[in-house]
Amino acid sequence: MTIPSKTISPIGITMGCPASIGPEIILSFYHAQRQQDISPVAVIGDIGVLKKSAQILGLKIKFNNWKPGMELDHSRLNVYCQSEISPNSFSFGIPTLETGKAMVAYVETAIKLCMEDTLSAMVTCPISKFWLHQAGLDFPGHTELLADRTNTGTVAMMLAGPTLRVVPATIHCSLSEVPGKLKSDLLMQLIKLIDHSLISDFGIASPRIAVAGLNPHAGENGLFGNEEQTIIEPAIAEAKMMCSPTTQISGPYPPDTLFNQAQSKMFDVVLAMYHDQGLIPFKLLHFDDGVNVTLGLPIIRTSVDHGTAYDIAGQGTAGYASLKAAVDLAEKMVANRAAQRT
Repeated sequence: MTIPSKTISPIGITMGCPASIGPEIILSFYHAQRQQDISPVAVIGDIGVLKKSAQILGLKIKFNNWKPGMELDHSRLNVYCQSEISPNSFSFGIPTLETGKAMVAYVETAIKLCMEDTLSAMVTCPISKFWLHQAGLDFPGHTELLADRTNTGTVAMMLAGPTLRVVPATIHCSLSEVPGKLKSDLLMQLIKLIDHSLISDFGIASPRIAVAGLNPHAGENGLFGNEEQTIIEPAIAEAKMMCSPTTQISGPYPPDTLFNQAQSKMFDVVLAMYHDQGLIPFKLLHFDDGVNVTLGLPIIRTSVDHGTAYDIAGQGTAGYASLKAAVDLAEKMVANRAAQRT
């Protein structure tokens, strides 16, 4: 791996659950990219697990036992070891309490290093929500853990791809709960957060934010529901007064046509009202190269947009496209934030 012309702190890649596809996609990514001019990366994980995965994959990779403050060895995969799982004590595809605690340690360490500016950004491989709970952490996933550890109030999950960006206003709740969770203040805060992030992290000087309706045909003037009139429209009106004067905020749009317009580059992002409304069209377009970005954090965090895939872990069939996209986007976000400070 060669050193980019600009000198920056490395991007940290957390290994995710050791029993997941995390180790193999990291190795596949590194093996394919190591001869190219990319940002330096350091894996927060377990060298023993990575060596076992490399053996299964048939990849000849040299490792460097890196620690914060040390220079990176650009001829090896630098790994900051935060667990020492015996290769004989676990199997890929079979998570345990030990692997659950290890994946938590990787994330916690990466957050700390980012807050200290030892890492310029963190890119996360998948974790298991079940084993997160088993390890003693009462969070639905990465996003909530990151918000807690960085003392951040309002955060949002953005799914970003080459042709579409989506932010769901509500995430992991039942469909029946969505109308009750939608509040004008929540939507207004999310629009402000999206506006700031598009400018500072994505380098978009004049963001175009489209807001989806909740109901079919965006309610059809109250015929199919009035949330558009009572909740969404007031949020848009207030956000327009609080966001950048060059930002265009529009909607609520009928959801069944909005995403086609967005992927045609009419908008920079869509604020969807619930999880599947935004993620179904997104994953139709970006199933392999989508990136999960946490907006609102004082640190930069991107992630692969897929799960642990325990059913195929250790088989060498997992693709690394989403990890590459997450690293590429993290690098761009680092550069954009730096440009904002100059």
